[in-house]
Amino acid sequence: MSGGVLAGRRLGLVGAGKMAEAIVRGVVGAGVLSKDRITAFDPDPSRRKVMASLGVRTADTNAAVLEASGVIVIAVKPQAIVAVLEELAPDIQPEHLVVSIAAGIPTSLIEAKLPKGTRVIRVMPNTPMQVGRGTAALARGSHTTLMDMEAARTLFATTGIAIEVAEDQMDAVTAVSGTGPAYAFFLAECMMEAGVAEGLSTELARLITAATIEGAGAFLASSSVPAEELRKSVTSPGGTTEAAFNRLAKGEVREHFVAAVRRAAERSRELGTF
Repeated sequence: MSGGVLAGRRLGLVGAGKMAEAIVRGVVGAGVLSKDRITAFDPDPSRRKVMASLGVRTADTNAAVLEASGVIVIAVKPQAIVAVLEELAPDIQPEHLVVSIAAGIPTSLIEAKLPKGTRVIRVMPNTPMQVGRGTAALARGSHTTLMDMEAARTLFATTGIAIEVAEDQMDAVTAVSGTGPAYAFFLAECMMEAGVAEGLSTELARLITAATIEGAGAFLASSSVPAEELRKSVTSPGGTTEAAFNRLAKGEVREHFVAAVRRAAERSRELGTF
């Protein structure tokens, strides 16, 4: 993959946690940016050490990241975003493109904290980006250009898939995709626990659970058939799958699960209210 609209640009990471690390591995591995064109800062010395081990430049302050970079990814927790934006604001220049991956934080809030006219993109990635299988939804701010969006898409496409959505869809995306890996891990926990209870070793239960979930996801992604129909195709009358789903129905698992995902969307909206 070539750098495209990112060619010649410099990337700055404000926050150097696992998601920032995944971005570095993605863009460097795909040949989109070279290591010497990336600068990162994190208040945690251990995270700066990780960045240094990846071959990228580390800075002593966020201001130094801005000075060295054109595309700025803010990779901090939502609860820290206001303080970080207020720290960055004096050093933001017109040439900066600001990309935030803080869950629930709208572009309007980010724009309000930064100099007027700052180009902002909000992104909701998820943790599978750490293995190159992530999903990133991108929403543009009020001053964002088409070239800005293409630059952000190129950046996050190195870690999986990158799609543009309307900002009013971002809370739903956060609940389904951002939080989604945890749902899959919970399902895996349950499947493995049941497998062990039925006599499988922990190692075998983990192996077949992971392979089953990965295979089912690939099947769903490659098929135009609705998920409901795919589920029904596995459910033979009087068979094991039907027995399992009859048990789930007694606990109203579908209703509770849908409600849980919607609660995650609600919480995403709450995070954007200060």
